[in-house]
Amino acid sequence: MSVQVEVLVAEAERQIRDGLWELAPGDAALALKTASGLVEAVGRGGEPPVLPGIERLECLREALAVLAIGIARTHGRLAWFLAGASTALAPVLHWRVLPAEHGQSFGTVVPAPEELADAENAIRRLHAVLGGIGTRVAEAPPEDAEPGPVG
Repeated sequence: MSVQVEVLVAEAERQIRDGLWELAPGDAALALKTASGLVEAVGRGGEPPVLPGIERLECLREALAVLAIGIARTHGRLAWFLAGASTALAPVLHWRVLPAEHGQSFGTVVPAPEELADAENAIRRLHAVLGGIGTRVAEAPPEDAEPGPVG
């Protein structure tokens, strides 16, 4: 998942750099809100997870819900970016941590600890990128602003 998210991030950064994705103030606010929701869901990382698998999976699903809400509240390139992020994280929807009686689990599988960690790291990367998108617009001077003095 981290690899797919990095490809998505690279495309977003290229579009922003090339002027294809002009960030509107509404995009910035939603990007920051989504980033905040993602970090609330999975935390900032840096330390080994102490939560049991079922709670880690709950947190990952919460992050997917945050992305879905963001998609529902915007359109254009930010919606496409969030949809791409959701698609990269879609395997989370096929994971379970509870035993399946008689093999009936609706096609779900138990993820390896490394897969849980990869998904959490991908979400943390999305948090950083969305925070950067939101901050970039917030720090940009308005188009109709007078040029400031050169110091």
